[in-house]
Amino acid sequence: MKNCLFLFLVVFGALPAFAEKPNIVYIICDDLGYGDVHCLAPETCKISTPHIDKLASQGMVFTDAHGGSSVCTPTRYGIMTGRYAWRTSLQRGVVTGFAPNLIAEDRPTVPGLLQDHGYTTGIVGKWHLNFQYVDPETGEAYSRKKYKKPPVGAVIPDGPTQRGFDYFHGFHHARDMEAVIENDRVIEHDKVVNMLPRLTHKASEWIDSRAGNDKPFFLYVPLGSPHTPIVPSEEWKGKSGLGDYGDFVMQTDHAVGEITAAIERNGFADNTLVIFTSDNGCSKAAGIPKLAAQGHIVSAHLRGSKADLWDGGHRIPFIVRWPGKVAAGSQNNSLICLTDLLATICEILGTDLPPGSGEDSVSFLPALSGDPIRSTRNGIIHHSYSGHFAYRHGKWKLLLAKASGGWSMPNEAKAPADAPIAQLYDMEADIGEQNNLYTSKPEVAAQLLKLLEEDVRRGRSTQGEPASNDVSEIVLWKTKNKKANAKKKNK
Repeated sequence: MKNCLFLFLVVFGALPAFAEKPNIVYIICDDLGYGDVHCLAPETCKISTPHIDKLASQGMVFTDAHGGSSVCTPTRYGIMTGRYAWRTSLQRGVVTGFAPNLIAEDRPTVPGLLQDHGYTTGIVGKWHLNFQYVDPETGEAYSRKKYKKPPVGAVIPDGPTQRGFDYFHGFHHARDMEAVIENDRVIEHDKVVNMLPRLTHKASEWIDSRAGNDKPFFLYVPLGSPHTPIVPSEEWKGKSGLGDYGDFVMQTDHAVGEITAAIERNGFADNTLVIFTSDNGCSKAAGIPKLAAQGHIVSAHLRGSKADLWDGGHRIPFIVRWPGKVAAGSQNNSLICLTDLLATICEILGTDLPPGSGEDSVSFLPALSGDPIRSTRNGIIHHSYSGHFAYRHGKWKLLLAKASGGWSMPNEAKAPADAPIAQLYDMEADIGEQNNLYTSKPEVAAQLLKLLEEDVRRGRSTQGEPASNDVSEIVLWKTKNKKANAKKKNK
C-alpha cells in the first residue's frame, strides 16, 4: 500500500509534471468564427488559412472548446484568472477603458503564476480588461468624456505589467486602437491599419529576444483581428476574393505563421506549447449574409454568431501543438473552456492552484495525451452579450432565453410570443440547435437549472471550499415572462 501511495504522489502531485518547464505561446484571435479556419470546416470555409491548418496538422484540434462568454472582455478575464467574468460587476457587455482594471490587484493570474515559477512573461496585443490613463504631471486620471483617445505620454498604473506581465506592447481595445502602449505608457498614435503588422512584428521580435536565455517564457498574443475595424493591409486586399473580412482573416493567418516561424528559427519548437484559439464567434460586422452568399459560412455547422447563447457565439477554434507531448494530426472531443488555462498550467508545473483562484478552471492536460479529463465540475456555463445564461452538461444544453440571447435573429425582443421561456438541446443529435426539447424534457431542464444555480451560489463550478462572487445578486433569468414568473435571482 505504501508503494502504491508513493507512486500516486509522484504521478499526480508531489513532483513537477515535467522536468523541463515548457515555453508557452498563447495566440487568441478576436471574433474569428469556428468556420473561418479552413481545416475545421473544409466544405464551407472559402478562406485560405495555411498556417493555422499547418498548426492543426502538427497538433491536436479540440472540437468542443468554448469561450467563457460570447464577447471579448469576459472571455479574456476568464483566460487570465480561471474564473467566469459574470462573478464580477461585469454582468453584461464589455468594458470600454478609462477605468480601473477588472482584475482585482490581489487576484492570481496566469502570467503572475508563471512569474512565480521563473518565467519571463510578455503580452503583445489587445488587453480589453480596463485600465486607467493618468496625466504624468498631475497624477490625475484622464476621462473618456474629455478624451476621444488616450493622449501620448499617459501613464497606466494598473495595466498588464501590474497583473503579471514583464512586457506589454499593444492597445486596450478597438475603439482606442490608435493609442499604442508599451509597458505602462502610451508611446504614440498610429493608424489602425498598422496595428496587425505591428503586433506580428513585435511578437516575433519578442520571441527572438529570448534566444540564448535559459529562462522559460510565456507569450500571450491577443490579436485585434479580424475584429473591427476590418482593415487589411494594402498587400492583402483582394487576396481572398471574399472582400475585406476574408482578406483580414488571411492576414491574421499570416501573423500566426510569422509567430510560429520565430519559435522554430530560434530552436524553441520542441519545448514550446503553442495554443491557438479565438475569444468568441464571428461578428455580424463581417457581413455574414454576404459571405454566406459567396459560400463561406462563418460558424460552419453551428447556429448563431458573436454575442449569442447558441454555440456559434462561443464555440471556438482551439488547436494545441506540443511536439513529443501531443500527437500530430489528432482530434479531441472533450468539453473545455478558455477558463481552463490556469489549472492546466498548474498541472504542467506540478503545483496547486494559488489560494483564491481558478474557481472555474479544470486542467485539460490529460486530454493532450488522449486521456480523459479529470473534471471536478458538472458542466460549463455560457454567457451572452446581454447577460443571458446557458448551461452545458454532457450532451445537454439549457438556455435561459427564448431566442439567441444575443444579436442574431430572433433575439429576445423578436422571439415569438408563444415561444417557451427557455431552450433545451441534445448537442449530440442536434448540434445546430434546431429542435427545442424544453417542454418535452422538463426533468432534464430542471436538473441542469439546479446545477447552474448551485455553481452560481457556491462562487465556483469546481470542487473546493465555497467562494464568493463579487456581487450579491446574479440574475439568471433575463427574459421577462410574467406568466412563468421567470425573473429569478440567485444570491
